[in-house]
Amino acid sequence: MFKWGRNKKTIRELRRNQGFTARELAAMVKVDTVVILNVDDKKLKDIPEPLRSKITPYLDGSHTDKIPWL
Repeated sequence: MFKWGRNKKTIRELRRNQGFTARELAAMVKVDTVVILNVDDKKLKDIPEPLRSKITPYLDGSHTDKIPWL
């Protein structure tokens, strides 16, 4: 699927589209909840690269492609 406008959306908007709370996303990415809450109002393109590469699969839904029963 094309993901042209994904970088212009905020982390909060992308997170809520997937139905995750900040605590759930932090647990999946294995970072502290405060880190997610600090970047919640920033756009995806403004997030530093190590964190962006960790949370991007969860925010665009591609993490579910690796589940064998789906």
